[in-house]
Amino acid sequence: MPISVVMNTYNASEHLDRVLREVKDFDEIVICDMESTDNTVEIARSHGARVVTFPKGNHTCAEPARNFAIQSASNEWVLLIDADEIIPEALRRHLYEFIKNPGDVRGVFIARKNFMLNRFSAFTYPDYQMRFFLRDHIDWPPYVHAHPVVDGRVANLPAERQDLAMLHIPPSINGMLDRMNRYTDAEVIKRSGKKVSYLSFITKPFARFFKSYILKGGIRNGVSGLLTAVNDSTYCFYRQAKLYEHLHRDDIFNAK
Repeated sequence: MPISVVMNTYNASEHLDRVLREVKDFDEIVICDMESTDNTVEIARSHGARVVTFPKGNHTCAEPARNFAIQSASNEWVLLIDADEIIPEALRRHLYEFIKNPGDVRGVFIARKNFMLNRFSAFTYPDYQMRFFLRDHIDWPPYVHAHPVVDGRVANLPAERQDLAMLHIPPSINGMLDRMNRYTDAEVIKRSGKKVSYLSFITKPFARFFKSYILKGGIRNGVSGLLTAVNDSTYCFYRQAKLYEHLHRDDIFNAK
């Protein structure tokens, strides 16, 4: 039974060549591009990928284009990946074995290994992601960090099989800042209508830092663990700040 690899892209050329080399043995590669202005499309086509286009408009994240991308696949089983994720050969073989007898499973959570400064962030593992599913049994809400809804039973690949985990290529510091800015913009749309208290500017970022650095064990990862925790906390702060700005924009415009 064939498998389609589906990827959403926008100016994703940095790691795309490497990522596509690792999925060349799947039956189909579909790139859903949001009108990239770099050479993303050219790289995709050089690997034999079929490219479909989703208008970017004002979108700052891939989620609004997820369902369109998934439905563009020709095959029933779909592996969805991002342009900074590597699929190991062991995982590819495992997925083909799995679909020989999937039972009533309609979606599979795959563990993901995250890295910071090229060091494995063990405290974030297994970071399960819904990435393998039947094309017609999933719905992806159009909001950043949305959780897809699977119509049917789901399963997890075993976390102890680290050879079956996706590898998440670490962003540069500039990449982290760019992603933070884009994603917090999208969070405003997702959380529009929620109130922001003065206290939340302190408590939410602190809680995020404490969870990442202490509870999840980031403190054991040295500088990379500290950077991850600070990044998580800063993301939370600017999400609150942008939401506050959005809620009070009329007050700002009417200020005398």
